[in-house]
Formats: sequence, structure tokens, C-alpha cells
Amino acid sequence: MIFTGWWLVWILVQFYVVWSYGYSPAISITDSAVCNILLAGCCLLIVNNMKYYLPQHERYWYVLLISIVLSGTWLLAARTTLKIVFKNEYDYTVFLGSSLTLRYIFAFLMIACMAMISLLWYTLQEQQENQKRKEDAEKMAKDAELLKLRQQLQPHFLFNSLNSVSALAGSQPEKARHMIQQLSDFLRGTLKKEEHLPVTLEEEMHYLGLYLDIEKVRFGNRLQTAIVIDEEAGRLMIPALLLQPVVENAIKFGLYDTTGDVMISLHAEKKNDTLRITVTNPFDKTTAISTQGTGFGLASIERRLFLLFARTDLLRTTAGEQIFTTELTIPQYSL
Repeated sequence: MIFTGWWLVWILVQFYVVWSYGYSPAISITDSAVCNILLAGCCLLIVNNMKYYLPQHERYWYVLLISIVLSGTWLLAARTTLKIVFKNEYDYTVFLGSSLTLRYIFAFLMIACMAMISLLWYTLQEQQENQKRKEDAEKMAKDAELLKLRQQLQPHFLFNSLNSVSALAGSQPEKARHMIQQLSDFLRGTLKKEEHLPVTLEEEMHYLGLYLDIEKVRFGNRLQTAIVIDEEAGRLMIPALLLQPVVENAIKFGLYDTTGDVMISLHAEKKNDTLRITVTNPFDKTTAISTQGTGFGLASIERRLFLLFARTDLLRTTAGEQIFTTELTIPQYSL
């Protein structure tokens, strides 16, 4: 808009200058119209040129060169056209010849200015497109990694359950059939879920309950659970199927290396704008299964939370003398 306004002002100034030298309004209007129409054509040409060819390292030399060449071309075309139109106006042709230098300088400034504006405009557009492509690529990579984590977790749980079914099939076939039915219900529900969409904690607890039912068939009365969810916390959002690997990790460390009854506790509450979930299980450092880091389940959850929220402090674990605690913090502003 500023550039267009400047150009309109120049058209009026050029008309006034020619008219002030004593030439008729018709000559003044024709002079201004011919010069500026040709100049507009040159500017349009350079805009289209920048659209299809955007110089990189040589951009400033390119702008200078094309401005010089187009200004010379414009001057030649304007001079020729005006001489043909006013071939019988000797005084005007003399005036035209004496003003060529000023006309060229102005045309050069206008064309160079348009070239720089076009260069900056298309460079900015190119950067925005590159940034969008980069963001799309990062999102695709993130979604692919999330899918990979999910695909790794489901077989991890499925193989454990099938091993338990195999163990129960001979000695307790009724329990084995019941476990297969529960496993079918759990997998049917999880496969239908959109992994990139969050769910309420209440809905997440429904699928966690199916998982715990399967595990209770495996371990019988040895596995006991205590679940406390505040009323406000139940309505908050959580990434789908986030809790199952956390509870599976608690069962792994709590039951696999013991023979007695084990209590797995889960408490969820709302704190400010976040959902805080704490899972605890018995833990004995002297008999615990040797693993690297926090195990595949928790490592995958930590990675998934980082991909979703770009934070590394949303999962914390504490290993005491007898209690292993896992704390999850789920921000609500990003869901």
C-alpha cells in the first residue's frame, strides 16, 4: 500500500513538473501515462521473475544487474514511444532529451526498490513454507515414534498374558478361558482408540480395570489394588493408554520376585492445572529384578510424554527401601 501510494504521488508530481515547464495538460498527461505504464510493466516483470526464480547467494548482484538492465530498457522504450507520439513537438523532444538522466535514475530506484521488495517477500514465503514442511516432517516423525512405542508396548503385554494363558490352560482351563475373554475385551477397546487423542481419566481407568482383571487372573489373590481418584481428577484429560505400562511396571517389580500378597496403589488428584497420578508398589532392592534405567515400560512413557509435551520432568520415580513410587504429571493446557 505504501509503495502504491508513493507511485501515485510520483505520477502526479511528474504530471505537474512537465506541465510547469509550459506544456499543455494533454502532453503532460501523456508523458506521465506512457512513462509510468512502461515502468509498471517492468516492475510487474521483475515481480514475476522473482516468483519463479529466487536468487540465493548472488541475490544482491542479481538485483543490481536486473535493475540496471530493466531501467535502460524502460528508458529506451519510453523515449522511443514519446518521440513517436510527439514527433511534431520540437520543444518537447528537446525537454525529453535533457531529462533522460533524471528519468533513468528514478526508474532505476523504482525498479530496484520493487526488486528488493519482491526478493524479501518471496524469501519470507519460502522460509515460511520450509518451516511448515519442517514442522510437518517433525509431526510425522513424532506420530511415527508414538505409534512405534504403542506397537512395542502391546506385544510386550500380550506375550505376558499369552504365557499366563498357556500356564493356566492345563491346570485351570476355566480361568484360562476367562482370561482369554478379558484379554479380547481389552485389546478390542485399545485397538479402537485414536492414540493421538486424549481421553478422560475415568475412561482411561476403565481400560486399566480390564488390564487389572487380566493380571488378577494371573496372580490370583496375591495382587491387590487400592485406587483413589478425586472427583475433579476423573474429568481431567490424559493421553490414551498411558497408565497401563506404569501399572504393569509396578506389578513387575512388586510381584515377580515375591511370594506374598502385594498391594498396588494408585492415587489421582488435580493440582492447579495439572493431573497428578501416583502409583506405588512394594520394592526390595536386594531381590528386585535387575534392569537398566527404569525399564522399557517407564522409559517408553517418559519418551511419549516428551513427544507430547516437550518436557522431561513429567515422570519421576523414587525407589525407597520398601516402596517404589512413580509420579506422573499431565499438563491440561496442552491437551
